[in-house]
Amino acid sequence: MGDKDDRSPKKKKGVKDMDDLKKEVPITEHKMSIEEVSRKFQTDIVQGLTNARAAEILLRDGPNALTPPPTTPEWIKFCRQLFGGFSILLWTGAILCFLAYAIQAATEDDPAGDNLYLGIVLTAVVVITGCFSYFQEAKSSKIMESFKNMVPQQALVIREGEKVQLNAEEVVAGDLIEVKGGDRIPADIRVVSAHGCKVDNSSLTGESEPQSRSPDCTHDNPLETRNVAFFSTNCVEGTARGIVIYTGDRTVMGRIATLASGLDTGKTPIAKEIEHFIHIITGVAVFLGVTFFILAIILGYSWLEAVIFLIGIIVANVPEGLLATVTVCLTLTAKRMAKKNCLVKNLEAVETLGSTSTICSDKTGTLTQNRMTVAHMWFDNQIHEADTTEDQSGASFDKSSATWQALSRIAALCNRAQFKAGQDPLPILKRDVAGDASESALLKCIELSCGSVRSMRDKNKKVAEIPFNSTNKYQLSVHETEDPNDNRYLLVMKGAPERILDRCSTIVIQGKEQPMDEELKEAFQSAYMELGGLGERVLGFCHWLLPEDQYPKGFAFDTEDVNFQTDNLCFVGLISMIDPPRAAVPDAVGKCRSAGIKVIMVTGDHPITAKAIAKGVGIISEGNETVEDIAARLNIPVSQVNPRDAKACVIHGSDLKELSQEQMDDILRNHTEIVFARTSPQQKLIIVEGCQRQGAIVAVTGDGVNDSPALKKADIGVAMGISGSDVSKQAADMILLDDNFASIVTGVEEGRLIFDNLKKSIAYTLTSNIPEITPFLFFILANIPLPLGTITILCIDLGTDMVRTYQSQFDSLIAYTL
Repeated sequence: MGDKDDRSPKKKKGVKDMDDLKKEVPITEHKMSIEEVSRKFQTDIVQGLTNARAAEILLRDGPNALTPPPTTPEWIKFCRQLFGGFSILLWTGAILCFLAYAIQAATEDDPAGDNLYLGIVLTAVVVITGCFSYFQEAKSSKIMESFKNMVPQQALVIREGEKVQLNAEEVVAGDLIEVKGGDRIPADIRVVSAHGCKVDNSSLTGESEPQSRSPDCTHDNPLETRNVAFFSTNCVEGTARGIVIYTGDRTVMGRIATLASGLDTGKTPIAKEIEHFIHIITGVAVFLGVTFFILAIILGYSWLEAVIFLIGIIVANVPEGLLATVTVCLTLTAKRMAKKNCLVKNLEAVETLGSTSTICSDKTGTLTQNRMTVAHMWFDNQIHEADTTEDQSGASFDKSSATWQALSRIAALCNRAQFKAGQDPLPILKRDVAGDASESALLKCIELSCGSVRSMRDKNKKVAEIPFNSTNKYQLSVHETEDPNDNRYLLVMKGAPERILDRCSTIVIQGKEQPMDEELKEAFQSAYMELGGLGERVLGFCHWLLPEDQYPKGFAFDTEDVNFQTDNLCFVGLISMIDPPRAAVPDAVGKCRSAGIKVIMVTGDHPITAKAIAKGVGIISEGNETVEDIAARLNIPVSQVNPRDAKACVIHGSDLKELSQEQMDDILRNHTEIVFARTSPQQKLIIVEGCQRQGAIVAVTGDGVNDSPALKKADIGVAMGISGSDVSKQAADMILLDDNFASIVTGVEEGRLIFDNLKKSIAYTLTSNIPEITPFLFFILANIPLPLGTITILCIDLGTDMVRTYQSQFDSLIAYTL
């Protein structure tokens, strides 16, 4: 787990130390029965807690709120700017000047004021530059009340059998609570009962699609099981009732927040370089000063004169203009980057991004658009590609097919999603939708392809509906047909492709219905596997016109005890959806690779989806195989493949958990293209630490709460400005205002440019030192009068250094533009 030093954070109530926090989520309640959970928390699954018992627990555990992240007082930030890095060297020079003047004043009747003026000017340079740096950083680094914003305001709690609305901070472990669509989950809860409940876990796990909740344990990993809902995630539809198992800092989200706020980030590369440079300059200055002191004593000067020479030589070697040079370079670059949608919170982060050798990027919302989009359709025994681009500039398919007309009608009618009111002027893709992510994708696709879905629904009035549930794995609705002369009812159904196919005996090909034979079933299976292999979520669609003699006009459809036909239906086609990559990402990944930067994908999403997106954006290059690909090609077990033969690899979070530090280092060292899938926030942090052990300068990009520990630990954290959570923005050093991964490439280019500029500026600054020291040497050795006074030297240093700094920035900007 990397270096274990003494930089441990302050402990918070309910958590242990940093190593404890980095371990996996300690939830075990998902494996218990409901009765065991209620016994553990001494609660009743009908009546809930008593008010007295709840008050006791609240007193014991404290309020259900996250401890705010520690913030650095403003005066400490100011002092860091005033007394850090080069400032110390300049302060030393100023003190020595005052000391030299004091010695002269004590021994001479009319002392020269040069040393006094020089000390005052040096002090002024440090103070003015420090103030400038402080205000620039304060302007870029706006403090956000991120963790407070995460706390839901109210919660519906059942106590003593009565439902009461409470402030969420008053919720305690053991409380029985209810949530419905639109609510934020007020604490970590063990689900007791659920009706069509789905939660949006994207900020926690990176899954862009809402996840179903039910009382049953479906996975050993608490982050993947369906019977636990997590603090601060959103319930998007349905209702659920659950027992609170963790509150405040003890919740999964609380542990992540504590982990992020407690991490120490260490020094930036430029800070290390400047510190190293200061040591060299100090060593040279002291060496020359002592040498001149000894020379002066040997040549017969008094010890007082020799001390003044010593101080003068040391001051002459202090690069007075360098502090201002570095600050101006960083500030000008930060302002230039802000115009390119990169907001820099910490000035030194500009250069760090230029030094980056590895980028660990989140998938959802960073590499992808964070919106489910229809990617492919299969109808008429052919796969058709949909337009998944952000501006709808991609290839389109033939919309004139009668089969597509039937498929689009099912997708529009068997769909509960609808556009929110008052958005007609907005482009279809920009409109907000009330409903499930998959149904929203279908709604937008049909609206773009076939026109108004609302008018289609108005013409085909719904008379009955069976919502989707995890048992049936299908959704069904019955509609009147739009033909006034046709009194038959239209049954439409969508769901898991294999379940839909099992209910069908015929299929539509080229607009005509024909029997479903083995050849067509094989074609279906082949298309299903191909689309699933692309990491897409596939849905099957079928319909049936119910015979009028059996289901006459006004027939009472019973959806509880089904009294109508739900088999021997007609299969129409498949539609697959994916969260598509951003348009600019493949080019950006290619630029990173050509610049020698390794791009690693780290996501909480499914490995198949992660691998598909990685191939789509170029993180896994065309032709590069994983061990699974090699095994499939050679038709041998995966265990027989030498991992060293695979340039690419996809590591599952459950496998990552079993890896030792040496095995982890081996993977990072020997694979050029890596995807980590189904990773927890703690594992993302371990991956970043692993890259840093290899000597890499690591940049992490992300937008969710689950990314915040890794963002904080990285050498530079880059958060998304639009889709990013407040917590991720708080943890990051840089914010991409346009959520575009390609903007990172701009940042890298600017960072490398500034490092080049700083080297030139430093070299230029040091060139004046030898000409300025030489007159001192001749004055001591040959008693030649000094042609340059110390004040003149200071004016030359400051004036030429600052002008040269702006000139180098201007030249670089012109070259970059051309």
